[in-house]
Amino acid sequence: MTGLLRSGGDLPLDRRILARRMTVVLILVLGILAVASAAIGATGTSLWGALADLAAGRELATSERVILFDIRLPRTLMCMTVGAALAVAGAILQGLFRNPLADPGIVGVSAGASLGAITAIVLGGLLPATVLAWAGPSLVALSAFLGAWLLTLLLYRVSTRNGQTSVATMLLAGVAFTALAMALSGVMVFMANDSQLRDLTFWNMGSLAGATWGKLQVTGPVILLALGAAMLLARGLNALAMGEAVAAHLGIPVQRTKGAAILCTAVLTGTAVAVSGGIGFIGIIVPHLLRLATGPDHHGLLPNCALFGAALLLFADIIARVIVSPAELPIGIVTALMGTPVFLWILLRRHAAMGL
Repeated sequence: MTGLLRSGGDLPLDRRILARRMTVVLILVLGILAVASAAIGATGTSLWGALADLAAGRELATSERVILFDIRLPRTLMCMTVGAALAVAGAILQGLFRNPLADPGIVGVSAGASLGAITAIVLGGLLPATVLAWAGPSLVALSAFLGAWLLTLLLYRVSTRNGQTSVATMLLAGVAFTALAMALSGVMVFMANDSQLRDLTFWNMGSLAGATWGKLQVTGPVILLALGAAMLLARGLNALAMGEAVAAHLGIPVQRTKGAAILCTAVLTGTAVAVSGGIGFIGIIVPHLLRLATGPDHHGLLPNCALFGAALLLFADIIARVIVSPAELPIGIVTALMGTPVFLWILLRRHAAMGL
């Protein structure tokens, strides 16, 4: 795509035009996949039949209404928001670390969210009845979000001295905190009973089967606000690509930009992991492919990452529901099967540029 030429000339097509064209294509693909996601399911309920009934003024059967509007539609919307969050978080981290292999899990956010969720699954029954009644089915998601926030705040505190945040220290501390969170998660797994072990296994593999309007009302606005804030980081991330000293000379508030990038990553990844469990490769693959197609400018990259991440996770979710229907595969397995060969192809194609 980068080899396309201007009409009647020999210069490469402007990358901004490519990015805008990619945006249009991704919007169309996302719309098609969203309709397909709402139409496909283990039951024979037809989206088109339901729409025809509604257009004719006929009332839907209770089962049709529940399947289409209480199960499929919130799952489709949740899938889109989670995919967008993971992809944009990956793009932000890659820009912040100036490392094409950076991933939301690298700073420990995913591990902190996992620890919070596992703790809720194993020890949630010990909470007072009033707390359980208040949290209800959102207890695991709330705990995962809290775990992500606490670990990110601790990480930021360790890596910041005299108002200066060291990316290298943050990277190393993230590895250490990830190991600690995994060890504590192991303790929780050791304490779990057979029923809890089954829940933990499926949660770690990732799933959107538990999507509800209640969860979407809590997590959707948070992710959308964080995505909006992330778009404002484009200029700063472009400048950071040339080094912190150059960015400072260009008038970029480097420390503020790094802090905002860390905060956006924590919110996006923590919220996504809280409701979907362990879903890998979206944060690595999506920014890579878009950089190959349209270049590294974050003004176009970040919004396109949101669209591509949403579309890719929707596609993976459709595959997860269809391939072993009427059962479904955990979506984390599908993204791993899809992402691994693509990632290996990227490494082989770009190994010289990345110094590998």
